[in-house]
Formats: sequence, structure tokens, C-alpha cells
Amino acid sequence: MLTIKKYAAIDIGSNAVRLLISNIIEQKGRPVQFKKNSLVRVPIRLGADVFIKNKISKENTQRIVDTMVAFKLLMKSHKVVKYKACATSAMRESKNGKKVVDLILKKAEISIDIIDGVEEAAIIAATDLNKYIDSNKTYLYVDVGGGSTEFTVIHRGEQIVSKSFKIGTVRLLNDMVKKKSWKELEAWIGKHTDVYHKIEVIGSGGNINKIFKISGKAIGKPLSYFYLTSYYNMLQSYSYEERITELDLNQDRADVIIPAMRIYLSSMKWSGAKNIYVPKIGLADGIIKSIYYDTVSSNTQ
Repeated sequence: MLTIKKYAAIDIGSNAVRLLISNIIEQKGRPVQFKKNSLVRVPIRLGADVFIKNKISKENTQRIVDTMVAFKLLMKSHKVVKYKACATSAMRESKNGKKVVDLILKKAEISIDIIDGVEEAAIIAATDLNKYIDSNKTYLYVDVGGGSTEFTVIHRGEQIVSKSFKIGTVRLLNDMVKKKSWKELEAWIGKHTDVYHKIEVIGSGGNINKIFKISGKAIGKPLSYFYLTSYYNMLQSYSYEERITELDLNQDRADVIIPAMRIYLSSMKWSGAKNIYVPKIGLADGIIKSIYYDTVSSNTQ
């Protein structure tokens, strides 16, 4: 007997808002399958408001309300049965974040949970990494966002330790990350990776996914530290406008991709990793898995 249900995850980040709709395929005697059905991304840069002015602007409040109304309709059209919406760094640091969440509930009938960095890291770690990793190896999982980056050390398939740092692409663009924060991150990575003989990095987030796509590498093959450094230097030789017109990057990607690469490269350097794997998973994937396994509260359509 085959059953297919649709679950949805809404990820309200500091750089963009995403709706992921997945098919949950259950068949007797076989493991459950999670298959991506649809992904919609809207570049509402909430972090540009919050990290500078500590609140979400009227313009972006209206944009996110409109987006959530559209997401509600899409979920209805897809016949989604369960969903969870999570807001991360920008929303939780905004003075009017709760008001915006209440407005969205009123206008779009979507309930949003503002989650902290610890919960964010835990949900991301809930993704099915075992499909992408070698259980005999040790990895540093790095999920780069606009407002924060989540780090998880995975040894022999087990999650050893996780931590969220307020070092993100939008913060870096606005020169809001102090040297002290970088030093704390370097010390944390060193402390938790020095005990292992060899480390590989797993990268997630829109920027590393884009770089991996551009590289032309086959799925499952890593990018080397040398390749990433060369690409980073190449990007810096282009202006913002040239990255859009000549490198064919979207305007909301053309600026954040450089600080994102700085975070990935720093993580590789401080952990001694020579390669980074890009399995194309993140918070939204973790939300879907967490709904299915009932490790988070979810809402029904």
C-alpha cells in the first residue's frame, strides 16, 4: 500500500524567505521517502532592517505579509496537510518581531515560531545527513545564514556538539561582526575539532549551493579548499554590478556570496579541512523531517 502526503516548511531567514513543499512517501516494508516537490524563495532581506535599526520596516512588513498570504494559498493548492513556519536570527532580534508574527497570523493565518540558535542548529542537524556522509569520518557541518551560522561536529555518524554564532552574511555586509566574534568562533572550532585526526566540512546554505552548481561537480563530490579560495579571489576581482551582469548572479546573491565564502573558508582553515561537501540540505529540510518524526510542534492546513 502506497500513501503520499505533502508537508511544508517555511524558513523566514535574514536574507530570504523560503517555502519548501515535500512529498512524504510511505510504503509498507520500505523506509519513508522525503521528496522535494516545490521550493519558492523570496529575497526579503529582513536582516538589513533589523541588524541596523533593530526593527522590521513598514515596507518589509508588508512584503512578508504578502508573501505569507501567497505561501498559504500555495500550500492550499498543493493540499499540504501539515506545516511548520520558523523565523530565525532577524525576527528574534527585532523589537517588533512579535508584532509582525501576530500580523501574519491575522492576515495569512500562518502560525510562526521564532526559534533560537540552539533550536535552529538542532533542527538543521535533524536532516538525514547519513545519506551524504561516511560513518567512519568526522565532519564539521556549517550552515551559513544571513544573521547567524550554525556549526555541528559529527563523528562516526553521531552529532557531538552544536553551536550558533552571530556571524552571518548580512551582518558581515553591514560590518557588524567584531574581531572578538571571529576569535570566539576560531577557538570553538579548534577546541572541538583538534581532537580528531582528520576533518571534512559539510556546507549548507544558498551560497555554497550556488558555488557547487557553478563548479559542475558531480553530486557527492567535494569542492577543495584550493578551488574555493580561487573562486573567492575571482569574485572579489569583480564589482557588484559585474557579478550580476557577467557572472549571472541574482542581485540578492551577488553581494552576500563573498561574506558567505569567507565563513566557509575560515571554517575549513581553522578545522584543517581540505574539502567541503555540499549535500543541498538546510533548515527547511530539517523542519520537514522534524514534522514527520514529531520532534517539533506542527500545524495542519
